[in-house]
Amino acid sequence: MTFFKGSRYERVGEVELQDPSGRLLRYKRVRFIPPTPGRFSHIVTEGERIDLVSHRYFRDSERFWRICDANDALWPPDLVAEPGTLIRVPGAEGR
Repeated sequence: MTFFKGSRYERVGEVELQDPSGRLLRYKRVRFIPPTPGRFSHIVTEGERIDLVSHRYFRDSERFWRICDANDALWPPDLVAEPGTLIRVPGAEGR
């Protein structure tokens, strides 16, 4: 399995399993959210999307998952669902 460079799954290991019919099944291991300290705070505004927040801080909308990790969120839309919510934004470094 190949994920794009910078994906949160890029460095997650793979597992192979053979089912009873002999078919080989490949899948990614479980990715646990690593400790990701917030460096900034951001207050969510009405209609804001997590990819736009990511672009604002990282200049890369595909690194939204860094913000998710800093807030222990599995589902990106959960972070911006309520205007006025304070979310943590980590530094741009790290994968």
